[in-house]
Amino acid sequence: MPPERVTLKIPRPLYERIGAIIKPSGFSSVNDFVVFVLRDLVSRMDSPHEGELTGKELDLIRQRLKNLGYL
Repeated sequence: MPPERVTLKIPRPLYERIGAIIKPSGFSSVNDFVVFVLRDLVSRMDSPHEGELTGKELDLIRQRLKNLGYL
């Protein structure tokens, strides 16, 4: 059974612009490209960005600096 799908509406000028952008990219459709971009965006929001510290990590660093007398 294929995954359940829903329809999203975007402005036609945006759809056409995406279509023009993806022609040389290898994406077979605007839909495939939009799904790829949205998955990438959501995955970045679900996990900390590379090089960024989480709140817990920042708290640990602050505590260590305080213990060393820097704060």
